[in-house]
Amino acid sequence: MDDKPLILIETLCSHYNIEIAFVDTLNTMGLIQIEIIEQKHFIHQDQIGNLEKIIRLHNELNVNLEGIDVVFNLLEKERKLQQELNAIKNRLRLYENE
Repeated sequence: MDDKPLILIETLCSHYNIEIAFVDTLNTMGLIQIEIIEQKHFIHQDQIGNLEKIIRLHNELNVNLEGIDVVFNLLEKERKLQQELNAIKNRLRLYENE
């Protein structure tokens, strides 16, 4: 197990006023990861930000779960492209300084 703090799913559902089935569906889709310890379901603290984004997209903008999956996949692709662009810029600077 990681050293990251874990939060009980029931606590999150109560705090954000969401159903446990909703969180289970997010886990099934791969949008969040649930850890099971002694028959209790937990989520890592570092995934709370993504969970909050998902809840806002779903509740405030009425985006369905498949749409949320698309949004998160596009954001991940954007992040990877940004990293690649930064690496290329750094390599280019090496050649410009010669």
